[in-house]
Amino acid sequence: MTHGHTTGAGTSPEPAGPYGTPYPGNAGGVPETPYPVSRQRTTGLAFGPGFEPVPEAAPAPAPKEAGRDRYLDLLRSIALVRVVAYHLFGWAWLSVLFPSMGVMFALAGSLMARSLKRPAPSVIRGRVRRLLPPLWVFAAVVLTLLFAGGWDPSEDPDHGGTWGWIELVGYIVPIGAPPYPQDTGAPLGWLEGSWAEQAAGPLWYLRAYLWFVLASPLLLRLFRRAPWPTLLAPLGLTAIVGTGLVTVPGETGNALTDFAVYGSCWVLGFAYHEGLLKQIPRYVSVSWASLVMAFGLWWASGHPGPSGWDLNDIPLAQATWSFGYVVILLQYSPSWRELPGRLAKWDRLVTLSNNRAVTIYLWHNLLIMATVPICDLLYRLPFMQSDRAVNALDSTSMFWSFALVWPLIGLVVLAVGWVEDLAAKRKPRLWPDGSRSKRPQPSGGAHRG
Repeated sequence: MTHGHTTGAGTSPEPAGPYGTPYPGNAGGVPETPYPVSRQRTTGLAFGPGFEPVPEAAPAPAPKEAGRDRYLDLLRSIALVRVVAYHLFGWAWLSVLFPSMGVMFALAGSLMARSLKRPAPSVIRGRVRRLLPPLWVFAAVVLTLLFAGGWDPSEDPDHGGTWGWIELVGYIVPIGAPPYPQDTGAPLGWLEGSWAEQAAGPLWYLRAYLWFVLASPLLLRLFRRAPWPTLLAPLGLTAIVGTGLVTVPGETGNALTDFAVYGSCWVLGFAYHEGLLKQIPRYVSVSWASLVMAFGLWWASGHPGPSGWDLNDIPLAQATWSFGYVVILLQYSPSWRELPGRLAKWDRLVTLSNNRAVTIYLWHNLLIMATVPICDLLYRLPFMQSDRAVNALDSTSMFWSFALVWPLIGLVVLAVGWVEDLAAKRKPRLWPDGSRSKRPQPSGGAHRG
């Protein structure tokens, strides 16, 4: 399905997850393990009178030290990079290579299951509180640019009259789709006319995330009573609403389809936290997951979207491919406390991206648009006046944009990323890459990481 155009090949947007918990050493951090090591399967079988296998009682696991699961943190960082690349280049094969959306929803589901050991109302309030302030800052900038560019919601042909102003509530609480003009100006003319559509496109994920958060207490209760029906039901719902068998019009239909497509990935997060995946022999779960993924690719081959094999435009293929992919990723989860080997050199960037996932996700599409006028300046350089130089720049402009967007993201992290800390009731930090918490601390007295 398509919720908005992208800066690449016109494919639908996809997110990185707006959630996260503080790293050990952060001032005001919650002392809980957001990604606990899942329960281990039993090591042997006894046999009853009828020779039926009876699992031996597993010894109680030793208590584990609180901390981040760096493997899952790494997955989130990879998902963020992949999302930026997808929205810039629009390569359909990226949706097959790494289904970022499904991965991020699964990680969010695991976090939610962990948090629901506390009373559900307080958990939901905390999740919503962490989501809204960063959204408000982003919305304030976007709406300022829209109004300065001459947009009037009451005169918009798609959102006209009083209803156009009422719909602006979508920028305050992401319960629906926020309005934006299909084509609008920008102050000083530094953004092309479709910039608003590009900027607002990814906001659909916040809506999906919010609805999953609100539904999680009920979903977790259902999962604990009937795990397999709860886990697989969203795939069945996708086969109904995501294939045209039943069509629900408008944004309600989009929201329902999103919930169905990624519902099984969210519940897989529950299964990971509850230890259900570790109770299944690995060869069994991987074999079945591979069959589900094969079905997804088979369905995509017969039902291509506007961009061919882009799974973001093929709901049933996206749901089944993401589900199987996530099962394999979680089944092989090594639960690292530190990034091993050569991955260790990326530790600070992984930490930073996890601490600023909401900021990176919200702003990346708008910043991709901002790279276009910057790249245009390259054509004015004296040594770029030949046809050969111009052709070379034309053919590599996307890669220049990809290189430029990361410094711009870094500037936004410095400028407004600290709002995530305020939303989480932590001390504001400009560049939370974990480096300060790893420095030697003076002996005696309390210190803040």
